[in-house]
Amino acid sequence: MEVINALGRRKSAIARVYVSEGSGKITINKRDITEYFPSPLLQYVVKQPLQVLEALEKYDIKLNIIGGGFTGQSQAARLAIARALVKINEEDKKTLRSYGFMTRDSREVERKKPGRPKARRRFQFSKR
Repeated sequence: MEVINALGRRKSAIARVYVSEGSGKITINKRDITEYFPSPLLQYVVKQPLQVLEALEKYDIKLNIIGGGFTGQSQAARLAIARALVKINEEDKKTLRSYGFMTRDSREVERKKPGRPKARRRFQFSKR
């Protein structure tokens, strides 16, 4: 099997993934997953598509992640891994879709408007 690549996005985070056959090593920005995401919850989010397909020990995964915060980055990585796994085996798409891993979450932060403290919040109003 050659190297399969895919892309995942979430908020302002972009994750590029390179999947090859191996022993289950996950490297993010040239660091181990446990070093990059110390939180077990975020590690779990990244590994979710692999756990669903029981392919944790099958593939070596290299991720390049830029932008965003750690939550957005982990979810972008999850989408990228799911897309790469579908490229490898088309039959897995139905399973991954049923868990919601194939859907790009398009929600972005709304911009701050002039004359307001936040995007939609207005300054306190008083008649007096």
